[in-house]
This record gives sequence, C-alpha cells and structure tokens, in this order.
Amino acid sequence: MSMIAAIGLLGLAACDVSHPEALVGPGNTVFKGSATATFLEGGWFQATNGTTSCQGRYRPASQTRTITFPVTCSNGLSGVGTATYETPRAGGGEIVMKDGSRWKYTLVAQH
Repeated sequence: MSMIAAIGLLGLAACDVSHPEALVGPGNTVFKGSATATFLEGGWFQATNGTTSCQGRYRPASQTRTITFPVTCSNGLSGVGTATYETPRAGGGEIVMKDGSRWKYTLVAQH
C-alpha cells in the first residue's frame, strides 16, 4: 500500500499547473505571461511587455498562503516579490524593485 501512495505522491510532484498572470510596472506598463506551480517544488513565472521580460522562481508555501520570490528582468531591473494566494488559482501582490519602483502582480483565475 505504501508503494502505491509513494507513486501517487510522485505523480502529484510532477504535475505542473499553469495560469495566466500579469505584472503592472511603472507608467502602468502591462507585462503578460504565465505562472507555473508544482505540488512539491514551488513554481516560476515569466512575463513580457514585448520589449522587456521578467521572471521569478519561488518555493512552495508552507502553512501560509503568502510567498516571497526574487525577480529579474532583461533590462537589468531586479527585486523581491510578495504574493498572497486566495485560492491555488487566484492571488496577487507586489514586487519592489531595487530602484524603488513598486509593481503589481496578479494571478488571473481561470474558470
């Protein structure tokens, strides 16, 4: 029985779930992309405005629905994001870049 449970857990660990997401940067510049989460490994996101792309990777949330993650962009900007998930498919937060700018982060729920 434990072998079946272990195989099931490994199956969940390999399961990736992707959702659309958006970042809103300075001057209301919109970056669109996707966030991908795995059961045990955390996840990552990427977004672009057509010129600049940004990405980040995070560890799985433990007892809390709030995560923090480093963010890097192709234009040299970097910072730290904080996101709170209302559900596994919906949430949002803020990214504070090292230059002091504050960006909004939204995970777009799909129905």
